[in-house]
Amino acid sequence: MNRSSQIPIPGLKKIDGWKSIPIVECYECLVSLSTTSAQIAVISAYHESGVNGALSDAYLREGVAERLIKAAELLPSNFRFVVLDAWRPLEVQAALFERMFVKNRDLHPEWPVADLVKLTEKYAAYPGIYIISSEEQRVESMLKGIAEELSYGLQAWSLSSGRIDALTGAAVGEDNEIGVLDGFMGMAEKSILLLRDYHLFMSAETGGPMLLRKLKDALLHAKTVNKTIIILAPLLKLPPEVEKLFTVTEFDLPNRVELRQVLANLCESTERTMPLNGALESLLDAASGLTTPEAEDAFALSIIETDAFTPAVVAREKANAVKKNGLLEIVGNGVRPEDIGGLEHLLTDLLSKRDIFTQAARDYGLPSPRGILTVGNPGTGKSLTAQACGNIFNVPLLRLEAGKIFASHVGESEKNWRTAFATAKAIAPCILWVDEVDGVFSGAKSSGQSDGGTTNRVIKAILQDMQFNGEGIFFVFTANDIDGLPDPLIDRLDVWSVDLPTDAEREAIWRIHITKAKRDPKAYDIPLLAKATTGYSGRQIEQVWFKAMTTAFNAERREATNTDIIDATKRFVATSITMAEAIDARRKRLHNRATPASIPEITVIKPTSNIRKLAAGANGKN
Repeated sequence: MNRSSQIPIPGLKKIDGWKSIPIVECYECLVSLSTTSAQIAVISAYHESGVNGALSDAYLREGVAERLIKAAELLPSNFRFVVLDAWRPLEVQAALFERMFVKNRDLHPEWPVADLVKLTEKYAAYPGIYIISSEEQRVESMLKGIAEELSYGLQAWSLSSGRIDALTGAAVGEDNEIGVLDGFMGMAEKSILLLRDYHLFMSAETGGPMLLRKLKDALLHAKTVNKTIIILAPLLKLPPEVEKLFTVTEFDLPNRVELRQVLANLCESTERTMPLNGALESLLDAASGLTTPEAEDAFALSIIETDAFTPAVVAREKANAVKKNGLLEIVGNGVRPEDIGGLEHLLTDLLSKRDIFTQAARDYGLPSPRGILTVGNPGTGKSLTAQACGNIFNVPLLRLEAGKIFASHVGESEKNWRTAFATAKAIAPCILWVDEVDGVFSGAKSSGQSDGGTTNRVIKAILQDMQFNGEGIFFVFTANDIDGLPDPLIDRLDVWSVDLPTDAEREAIWRIHITKAKRDPKAYDIPLLAKATTGYSGRQIEQVWFKAMTTAFNAERREATNTDIIDATKRFVATSITMAEAIDARRKRLHNRATPASIPEITVIKPTSNIRKLAAGANGKN
């Protein structure tokens, strides 16, 4: 029989009212457990698993450590205690909260942030929370619901109104930015303090060392008495002195249910009938990605301009709102697949997925399609293909210029990506087009030395969102080359090689540009023009056409002729010549790493005289 089964295990006594035991500071020092007793082994589980800030040793209050040592001495000689976790630094608690929050978000991607925070707090409490949002009313409404459900007190502070009881509206104190922290120390257990615009005070120029010290003390106090400080601000601005003491979360933009309520409230106040069925869904599609005030304003403006709820007006206002952050722009669906000369393989693949974002596809259980990366020389149709995706999938197209992600201040680059992705997620289903991605990520390998690891952190954030939170988003990346891109990004995308146009593609491109200018392609020798522009990119062909038209216009306003076009080509040097080495090197790098976007040209070998004689002889024998 195993010896451990011979040790009697006493029954556990139920202790009532343990939560009511007051927490009193005993001022005992923390002591290391690794050298206290041979029958106590320390294996720091969080340190072993790489949790940020975790220590390799375990520390307990001196009195608790003494009692643990005495208990260890009572163990049989071949038994010992193994301590996996003890006192945790705040950095560890922050990392655990973030890890649990991400896990819950992955399990419940459709849940709003409020519900995810409540679920996470069941497993990991955190004394400081920083919420990024410009929607004060919606955040405060969410916090009121949480406080009432958990039987917490909730006080809100602003410089203009002081501290008030958010649940009753009663004034509590006319505190300034430092006095409110003193007031927090006196609040009862199970309390939340919401600080509005407090980020404006957390700097050496405004709050200074006294405020930062007071804030630290308040957070350490909150840790021991089940209280929480929440900072609500429209942007992330945490000084290094306190940034490790907060967990940061961005408040999700309103979902369709919340936007519908905004619309219902407006209908009630204006005594209008609520749109139904398809009209309602079109309005909600147009408003997705707006804050509640922005959505309310867009709905109201639609009434003013058209005396009705018009999706086109709401969509226009959304495009204007998206531009305000300086990161994203909504691109119109003006480019059709037939506006692109060639790239048949790529377009055929995209068209085969065109119904993937329909309700029928969702009901069928189809996931979002795998994104694409188009790589090739400038002017070869990568951007046009990205723009055509909006038309193919019939969903909004958001363009993010990759260079705009990066900023000079610490944490700003990651914030920019989170802001852009949160907008895309709220608008989804949509296409997120990340343009010129190679120019930004080319320094990823040296990121630790050159930019403090910012590039690597942004890449990690992008990869995580693509893998765990990308449902409803079709990612389109464009790049001039592939070498600087991180392998994990390439692995998550279908890679297409976009080369200079073939003879057939140049003919198609000429027809497209001539037709766009409202001329008849039949009036031109298209094969001749295609041959004259061998080695030209699609963009160069467009410039040749514009040059020929300009010449014709200046010459008595006549129509451009084949001769004008041939003459115009002499003013340009083909891309195949100016970038010959780069093109050849790129083709070698993309060989067996990317699928050709175009149908390859078939070279017809003309028979030589010897081959003709052999063929004639063979026919004579037959």
